[in-house]
Amino acid sequence: MTVKNPLVGFLSWRRAVIVIVALPLVISLAVMAYAWPASRIAPRDLPVGIVGTSTASQNAVEGLARSKPGGFDFHLYADEASARSAIKNREVYGAFVITPGSLTVLEATAASTSVAQLLHTSGQQLAAHAPKLAAKGVRSAHGTSVRSKAGKAVAKTSAKTSVRTVDVVPDSADDPRGVVFSSAVLPLTICSILIASFLTMSSVRMPGWRRVIELVAACAAAGFAAYLVAQGMLGALPHEPVATWAAVSLTMLAITATGAGLITRAGPAGLGLTAVLMVFIGNPFSGATSAPEMLPKAVDTIGQWLPPGAGANLLRGTTYFNGNGSEGHIAVLVLWSVLGLAVVALGRRPRTVSDGSSAEGPNRADDTGAESPAASETATPGTRPTPDGYSQSPSPALNGNHPHSHARHAADH
Repeated sequence: MTVKNPLVGFLSWRRAVIVIVALPLVISLAVMAYAWPASRIAPRDLPVGIVGTSTASQNAVEGLARSKPGGFDFHLYADEASARSAIKNREVYGAFVITPGSLTVLEATAASTSVAQLLHTSGQQLAAHAPKLAAKGVRSAHGTSVRSKAGKAVAKTSAKTSVRTVDVVPDSADDPRGVVFSSAVLPLTICSILIASFLTMSSVRMPGWRRVIELVAACAAAGFAAYLVAQGMLGALPHEPVATWAAVSLTMLAITATGAGLITRAGPAGLGLTAVLMVFIGNPFSGATSAPEMLPKAVDTIGQWLPPGAGANLLRGTTYFNGNGSEGHIAVLVLWSVLGLAVVALGRRPRTVSDGSSAEGPNRADDTGAESPAASETATPGTRPTPDGYSQSPSPALNGNHPHSHARHAADH
């Protein structure tokens, strides 16, 4: 009679739960991680400049604050040159220069095409509402009605307000909407994780310091290849070639080192944790397709503390803004890189075997740094290793084969 294994039913039920419940849940969370921040894109304390302190400038501030409450963080500048300098230094995303009868919108598509479009639209709205705002200012200042002669004169003048847009820091001519730039973040993240898994999960034994050098060299080479494609073929990174290559390589190193460190300590589970942290959190929270200030507050903060977000902003800074405003992003990437490489240098945590002793993983650095098997693994049963690494036959005394033992046995009889 065949005895049915009770574990068979349990395993089938567990598989069914994984297929029907766990996998759809993971997929839905992954979709939400990307879709939810994109559905909540709106300005939140977006730094913009206002030139001048005239009544028209004050009206513009009131109009922008009323149209998007909490959307803008206003910075006042004395003249247009100061506002342009602030944009190039990445202090603000753009500025509004308001003069009688005209409105100039200073923007930087290289900083964010989404923000540039938002500023252009806001400028159009300000120009459209300029007559009402100006008449309101006259009524407040002189106590006259909008229908009065002074109010009508101001409204007539403001009705002719023209809008002019100036792109202070434009995108590359080969990538005018920044599509190539924003699309490169996800492939760089995935390729960095692949590098970490390939180099760390291999069975080749080597010291930790050699593994660190291997990771750094791989990221530098991969970063150079990515730069050649993005600029050489697509023209999306037109300025500062050395600094831009360094930014790409540092971004990849931060992701690769983190993945390698997690895999070194946690094994295959570290690979899954790296994918969740970098692909499903770091990428959608990076703000690469819009701007960090266009994402929800918590998402903005988390994204800029992870390598994909810090790397995307660093790449913008080195490519278009001469590295201005990149200090914080560099610090984040260096921190992740150092922590990950330190774990890799220390080696894999020994695992406990059944007899209570510890066994080291294949990537654990041995004392000699050799990649060949240890002498004890190649020695035959009749040999033993010496401190010099050579093998020699055990002495007869150790094997219990004493000389003339047969002769003494015969003498005893």
